[in-house]
Amino acid sequence: MPRFSVIVPAYQVQAYLHECLDSVLSQSCSDLEVIAVDDGSPDACGEILDEFAARDARVRAVRLPEHTGRARTAGLERATGDYLLFLDGADTLAPHALRTIADRLKETDEPDVLVHAHARLDRSGEPLQATGPSVLGERGPAPFALTDRPELLGTPAWSGAYRREFTEALTETLTAPAPADLPCVWSYATLLSAGSLATLDQVCVHRRRPRPADTPGRTNIFDQYDRVFAFLEERPELSPWRPALYRRMLTHLTAESARLPRRAHADFLRRAHACCRRHRARGIRVAPRHLLLRFGAHRTLRTLRRITHGTHRTAKLTARLTRALRTGALRLHYGIQRRLPLRAHRAVFTAEAGYGCEPGALEAAFRSLTPHFRTAWIARPEQQYTVPPGPRRLTPDTAAYWSALARSTYIVTNTDLDPRLIKRSDQVVVQTGQGTPLGHLGLDLLEHPAAAHGTDFGRLLRAVDQWDYVVSANRHSTLTFERVFPGSYRTLEYGRPRNDIFQQAASADVARLRESLGVPGDAVALLYAPAHRDYRRAQHARLDLERILRRLGPRFVVLTRTPAHGLGDRLPDRLIDVSAHPNIQSLCLASDALVTDYAPLMFDYAGLDRPIVLHMDDWAAYDAARGTYFDLRAFPPGAIARGEDELIDIFASGHWCGSRSTQLRAAFRERFCPYDDGHAAERVVRHVVLGQTGETAGWPVVVPPRDRHPVPAAVSLTRPPLATVARPSAARAATATATDDSR
Repeated sequence: MPRFSVIVPAYQVQAYLHECLDSVLSQSCSDLEVIAVDDGSPDACGEILDEFAARDARVRAVRLPEHTGRARTAGLERATGDYLLFLDGADTLAPHALRTIADRLKETDEPDVLVHAHARLDRSGEPLQATGPSVLGERGPAPFALTDRPELLGTPAWSGAYRREFTEALTETLTAPAPADLPCVWSYATLLSAGSLATLDQVCVHRRRPRPADTPGRTNIFDQYDRVFAFLEERPELSPWRPALYRRMLTHLTAESARLPRRAHADFLRRAHACCRRHRARGIRVAPRHLLLRFGAHRTLRTLRRITHGTHRTAKLTARLTRALRTGALRLHYGIQRRLPLRAHRAVFTAEAGYGCEPGALEAAFRSLTPHFRTAWIARPEQQYTVPPGPRRLTPDTAAYWSALARSTYIVTNTDLDPRLIKRSDQVVVQTGQGTPLGHLGLDLLEHPAAAHGTDFGRLLRAVDQWDYVVSANRHSTLTFERVFPGSYRTLEYGRPRNDIFQQAASADVARLRESLGVPGDAVALLYAPAHRDYRRAQHARLDLERILRRLGPRFVVLTRTPAHGLGDRLPDRLIDVSAHPNIQSLCLASDALVTDYAPLMFDYAGLDRPIVLHMDDWAAYDAARGTYFDLRAFPPGAIARGEDELIDIFASGHWCGSRSTQLRAAFRERFCPYDDGHAAERVVRHVVLGQTGETAGWPVVVPPRDRHPVPAAVSLTRPPLATVARPSAARAATATATDDSR
């Protein structure tokens, strides 16, 4: 008997069905069955289901001879799992959703219904908003009764997990058609009858907004509510819920009427009026718009909607006019400021992710080497907290922002400047870039449309024409930048300023950072930072980090830069989510080793001279989607794992910090970190601001990589810590192997 039965009806969803089933079968909790029902679909849904059933024994394909609208009922009759979940063929399960649900069910003593959140997607698959009752996040006893949290009434069927034994006892008392295919009936009947409920404040289902042709007819909504109230009448103990149910019906019908075309309004409202008369609950107060619906005053209701729509249009026009006036005033202000003299000792900085990276290191160097300079930092409101005391804080598209861009002599950035900026002839623009490139950049992306999605190459070249200097970390970066960003700028091959901290920090700084992150003093901290996948819409961890920690034992901790989807606030022990941490260099200092795949961070981390392990399970896909400048497999910075088990073995055996890995890292550091000796920012400021070069007195001489002494890791790796790799017993070996393979 599986833990979960996921019922998937399929009707005219062939374009989405692969993604739907893949999202279920790739769950980290593999104790499931999928009952996929072809509801007489005229497209290829049936063939797709047959293919999945032939490929995976957990999939049971059911073919109905014609479209009857009873696909969920057919799946319900064949379900054998402990808990039922309903997923439409265009929907997807969030990564690790089933594991999260299973953990919550165990915590709450196996309730009849577990209510979770869902997120609606637009037609392209982009999330619109997370949806769910506000009480999902409330803390309190669990499980509980519906009377404790009545706001849960009306939760849709796809936002719950239902104990099968409970639903079987319930559906036996209902006549055909079974409630599984009538969402209102199923939702209200299960919630009102449940003896125990629990909630999970986590998005587990992604609901795709249907195309207009896919939107089901609304004519049976009145039949559904007739059945809901009949269900209530058969159970006198539920009669106190009648007023609440009646109000929810009014809200639902009002919302449905607003979505109908005008020609269907009159008929719908007449039927709504009749439905309200049949089920009216006396003595309850309802909203005015609901009264109009109840009395069938569709003309009055339509007039009120027109007035409301007109008010909204007026408000939008007013807001648009206000924005236009503000924009015009700012353009006039900028034009005036551009005619005033430049301020020779002013510099303005900005970076993509707030204060930090190369511009942050250069801003600090400006204030240190040229104390007479005044600096300013441009940051969006949500990034203002990252800016330390010292530079003036500027918010984009304000008068102060445009004044700084118009009159500052130096502009330093690692991202695109405002396209409305008109560079003055005496201004100096320093582009720092965002690291040593492995994947293709700039004009090379013309051959990779997935990675170049949304790139305006004409605008890119216009931006390049504004650059005076480009900061480069090594010869590979220099040659690449000058080819893919063709321009008249000068390349400063001086190293990466943001990596200076690796040579300047002390052991006390490392200990302080680890303590702030919650890393135990004697633990080995692995920083997991995978690269962005251009060919995947959802960016999530490609490793089962919880399983890895279980296998490696208590000495290891993982700092993950990918959000731990599906784990919510109950992160496993020794798994620390640092995806929102504003400073990646601090995370590097706090860690003892890096686990990545193709992220440019590996080039920085090599300068820290700590172990790097690559998890490369999709090199061909990454290379095809974005393109790469060299084969990382032939010149890696450390050990390479091509799968999760191989990665565990690398750490368990000590190969991750062995002599071979040390040799690979040394060669990698010589090639890509020749100037990262702690003085890169100083060289850039001396050249750009003070006009000095390598022949000038006081110019910092480059220290070769072999003679550098970066701050050591908190845990000594002269003797690698032992990893405790859990071995399954002989009786469980076959089952454990099958489970790991399915993951």
